[in-house]
This record gives sequence, C-alpha cells and structure tokens, in this order.
Amino acid sequence: MQKIPDIRPVPQSMQTAFAEKHALSCAWFAMCSTPLVEIGLTAAPDLIVIDQQHGLWERTALEAVIGQVRYQVPMIVQVGENSAQAIAEALDAGSASALVPPLIESADEARRAVSFGRYPPFGQRSAGSVRPLISGMAAMKNDGERISIGVMIETVAGVEQVEAIAAVEGLGYLFIGTGDLSLSRDDAAPDAIEQDCAHILKAARAGLRLRRGRKLH
Repeated sequence: MQKIPDIRPVPQSMQTAFAEKHALSCAWFAMCSTPLVEIGLTAAPDLIVIDQQHGLWERTALEAVIGQVRYQVPMIVQVGENSAQAIAEALDAGSASALVPPLIESADEARRAVSFGRYPPFGQRSAGSVRPLISGMAAMKNDGERISIGVMIETVAGVEQVEAIAAVEGLGYLFIGTGDLSLSRDDAAPDAIEQDCAHILKAARAGLRLRRGRKLH
C-alpha cells in the first residue's frame, strides 16, 4: 500500500522569522476582533501580537484568531501574568510564542516563564488541548522546536539584570516595553531610554552567543 504523504500545513514559527536576520515589523492588536486582524494582515507584518495583558481578548476569540492566522504569520500572545495557566493558554491556542511582560526582573523569573512553556523534561507545561495534539503526541512533545518564550524588559530593575536574564537557557527573545520603562525611570529623557535599549540589545546578543556556546560543548 502506497503511503500517503503528510501535506498538512505547518504553522509559522518565530525561529523562521528570526532566521531572516533583519528588523521585523510587528502589528499589535488589543481590540478583540478577528476581522480587524484580517485587515491588519493586508499590511504584511512579519509578526502579529495579541495583547491579553491590556487588551480585550478572551479565550474563545483567541482560539479563533490564531486558528485563522497562524499559517500565514507567526502569532505572539502577550500574556497577562507569568504563570503556568496564562502561558499554556496562549500556546495551547496555537500561538508561535508567549510573551511574558509583567515585571520580569530576574533570571529566576525568566526561567519560570521558559519552564511554563516547555513540556517535560525541559519544563513543566501540561499536555492537552486540541491544537497541540492535532498532529499526535510526538509532534506535541517536539513543539518546543516551533514555539518561543519571550520576556519583556520594562523596568529599571529588569535593565539592571538583563545580562543574567538574556543568558537563561531556552529563552527565545527579549522585548522592550518602552512605555513602562519610561514610567519606571520617572519619565526620564528620551536619550536615557535609548541607552537602555542599546544596553538590552547588547545583552541579548551576548546571551545568544553564550547559549550557542553551551550547545557546542
């Protein structure tokens, strides 16, 4: 009997986007509207962020919009808290990434976020939901090859600890929350925030080199 080839579509991943090695455009959606995201897609962004922290997205709408878009562009869900439930909800819905913003100010907090997003033995994410299992258990367990956990640096304390945060094994990327960072600096001058951004970028690159070095050994 001839084996039927697997022609199921593959969701877009953050790894694919980052492999392009150029600045990525990002469309950010707070309003709970799948049609609005469809309209936003016509601008051809590289990434789409669904804001659950400050936005109006609830679970059913989250499932719907990710199901509609995830084969076209990587979907990031900015979760509301650094918890197993919040991160698993975003990934179970089929997102390419969970972005964890609330007060990531230490390597331990970043490690918890990564652990909540990976299945054992690499983390403590619970198995289940429809989309993770749609291609079978083996594909679900290998989902770490597609998904990415990012953390947001948005406070002075986070900037001060960014080298340790960036070195956390399994962390996918750093995202800078310039609005909250400005508040944390008590509305500091723009050049202070620019210096923070440069500091974070330098730490992110150093952390990437460090993690690659670990894999080589």
